[in-house]
Amino acid sequence: MVLGESEEIIPALIKDMENKTLKKIYSMKEFPAIRKAPIPEWDLINLSYYNSVCIQLSRGCPFNCEFCDVVQLNGRIPRIKSKEQITAELESVYKLGWRAGVFFVDDNLIGNKSVLKNKILPAIIEWQKERKYPFILSTQVSINLSDDPELMKLMTGAGFSTVFVGIETPDPDGLEECGKYHNKNRNLLKSVKKIQNMGFEVNAGFILGFDSDKDTVFQNQIDFIQKSGIVAAMVGLLNVSPKSRLHERLKKSHRLIDNKKSGNGNNSELSELNFIPIMNPDTLIDGYWQVLRTIYSPKYFFERIKTFLSEYRPKKVKPPKVRFYHIRGLFSSLWFLGIKEKGRHYYWKLIFWSLFRRPALLPYAVGLPLGLLHFKTLAWGNQYNSYYRES
Repeated sequence: MVLGESEEIIPALIKDMENKTLKKIYSMKEFPAIRKAPIPEWDLINLSYYNSVCIQLSRGCPFNCEFCDVVQLNGRIPRIKSKEQITAELESVYKLGWRAGVFFVDDNLIGNKSVLKNKILPAIIEWQKERKYPFILSTQVSINLSDDPELMKLMTGAGFSTVFVGIETPDPDGLEECGKYHNKNRNLLKSVKKIQNMGFEVNAGFILGFDSDKDTVFQNQIDFIQKSGIVAAMVGLLNVSPKSRLHERLKKSHRLIDNKKSGNGNNSELSELNFIPIMNPDTLIDGYWQVLRTIYSPKYFFERIKTFLSEYRPKKVKPPKVRFYHIRGLFSSLWFLGIKEKGRHYYWKLIFWSLFRRPALLPYAVGLPLGLLHFKTLAWGNQYNSYYRES
């Protein structure tokens, strides 16, 4: 069994394999220096199968939210690569002909703002400019990105266009409970719109099932998501990670569930949870599906895209070379959403609104709706057509 990060463990594992002296468990005593991480062997995969590749600048997060296990797994002090390292990784995939999305998989890209602003982003900007911006970048950040216009300007200058933010809940009591203090004492809607205004599409995560959640939480989540214009809103039930502080708290209060041992099957109201919630489980799960099926109904989804495009101010950089999947996406959008799917009148309302109000953003009005093809399946499964209502 191998536990921990590979930079410290794998060399010893390989040596023991060669000497036929394998141990049962290999684990690390401390977090290794991320600067030991090698450049990925991109030529081992078929890049044509992907529309985005993943690289990592740092590990760790300065925030220790109760439900999250990042601090336990990767540390609270972000370990960050050098500017030479990260540009070398970008160059390695560039040399293979990659000219599309690159996702920085950091736990929180802005965990070390000083190094990011003074070293990393200027280096990426220079690298991108020299190659005429071959990559569109995306990553994960905390909401306090909205407090730093200089950082946002540097990120868009480097080619970042999409950020994923953990919002979790608009309810202050829920934020207090889970220790997400950097989301408290701020207007979350204004923070999201600041980021959008600076040229980012904001995707976000939301959680239902906190002890402090009341019956009103479901409609509050819907209202916030709609007003924010967060098109891809990842709403989930609270899940207790074994490495999180939440796990320790619920373990002490005997509220953890082992579905395998307890025999909870698909018909149990607790089968989708690994803990006993304060809210009635039926109410929680029904409310969860209510949120998903509302925000991913055509009426709400297309209205949310319109709200986003009203706020979005993308940085003007050279558009990527038109590739086959762009053409396929265009025809998929027109055929499935404009002709075949129910709710197509919402699609055409959005297209014509964009044509007359935000014509420069028409490609987004055509492309963003494609997400509905995925999210409606997530929210409705095979029941989509029978459940869908025009209202």
